[in-house]
Amino acid sequence: MNVISYNLRKHRAAGELADLVERHAADILCLQEYDTSDIPERIGGLHLADSTQRNRLGLAVYYRENTYRPLDVRSIALKKSLHDRVLKPAEERMLGVRLHDIDENRSFIVASFHAAPLTALNSLRRHQIRTALKELAELGEGLPILMVGDYNYPVFKENLGQKVREQGYELSLSDSRTYTRYRFFRGHYDFATSVGFTIDKVKTLPQGLSDHLPILVTAHPSAAAPAGSLDVA
Repeated sequence: MNVISYNLRKHRAAGELADLVERHAADILCLQEYDTSDIPERIGGLHLADSTQRNRLGLAVYYRENTYRPLDVRSIALKKSLHDRVLKPAEERMLGVRLHDIDENRSFIVASFHAAPLTALNSLRRHQIRTALKELAELGEGLPILMVGDYNYPVFKENLGQKVREQGYELSLSDSRTYTRYRFFRGHYDFATSVGFTIDKVKTLPQGLSDHLPILVTAHPSAAAPAGSLDVA
């Protein structure tokens, strides 16, 4: 399946979505910084599974209706950074959906994730990743999990990847950088974390109106997820 993840930069790149879905034959679309107060039920042949409700610029997940059937949804608020407490830009930072593949007769979990901004510590973002994956595992015990989005983790990615791998998960970066707005902060921000999936490739797509570049994750469920929870403290 083809999964596109895109941080729209305060909804600015929303007009690009239909073309992205069609051009890259997307099966699932995971969005961040999407204006959830006024979003369509369908984008380029994909149907809205759900969106966050407690922040205007939030998360949304779309799926191909003739291929998948949504079974359950979970959105959560994660541990807040000082930036979140003062400016309150986002309440819910993870939106997960359990989908059933109609043809293959199997289920999996996919999620859109948006970590705390760069003003927060990496330790807080690791806590957010741990909590998000724990919540996703509870959506369906033993099911494959794929969480994509803006991790805001431009440095020490190798350390994060090692901690994730020690717990049976994989952290996948795209083939080129995904953030270009500020010279000293350019790099890989948008990742895929997975278990029970074979990740064939993660490709950075051409830049549009957002300061983030969308990523295209090509993957397929390969095995059951481990029962244990992730610990990346």
